[in-house]
Amino acid sequence: MYRVMLVEDDAKLAALITEYLTGYEFAVDVVNRGDAALARFRDTEPDLVVLDLMLPGLDGMVVCRQLRDISKVPILILTAREDTFDEVSGLEQGADDYINKPVQPRVLLARLRALLRRGQERVAGTSGDLLFGALRLSRENRTVHWRNATVALNSTDYKLLLALAESAGKVLSRNDLLLKLRGIDFDGLDRSIDNAVSRLRRKFDDGAAERIKTVWGEGYLFSPSAWE
Repeated sequence: MYRVMLVEDDAKLAALITEYLTGYEFAVDVVNRGDAALARFRDTEPDLVVLDLMLPGLDGMVVCRQLRDISKVPILILTAREDTFDEVSGLEQGADDYINKPVQPRVLLARLRALLRRGQERVAGTSGDLLFGALRLSRENRTVHWRNATVALNSTDYKLLLALAESAGKVLSRNDLLLKLRGIDFDGLDRSIDNAVSRLRRKFDDGAAERIKTVWGEGYLFSPSAWE
């Protein structure tokens, strides 16, 4: 049985989620205030956290950052906010996944199971590998596998994908990426990063733009939850 800490102030929704997950061998501990979440987390040490953003006492983004500072526990943000900025901010604060309300309980269950599976795969993987769902990057032999097939990438594209994956959930600017790949600053005109991102997306079929997100005016973000 896995332990889930549900940080949610909507009592009706919390009861619905608790009833559903309990039927699938999850033990659910409900916290209805943001400012109570960190202490409860320390007391109970859950395997997963489902976190609302709009909470009394303390904003969910702050709670997410506090939790990530002390633990690598999978965090799934569940919120009524639909702004892409909030999704990006949540991932940057350390969340592993993000779902908009209203949510079907079976979808939430599937996402939680995916987070658990991903965590187990990372533990089982070698230290030279990065694992995100069906994507595996090997630092040791510089190979990429996607859905059990090898993806052929040139050196630039491999380095770009690795740089994005190593900073999963964080926005990297063109300047950040050029410094990592070529050791030079972005001059405002160089389109090599944009072109490489376009090539990468073509390698990963439908939904590639969700896997490597464009954050307008800022750069690119590798979404760790989008590689199932």
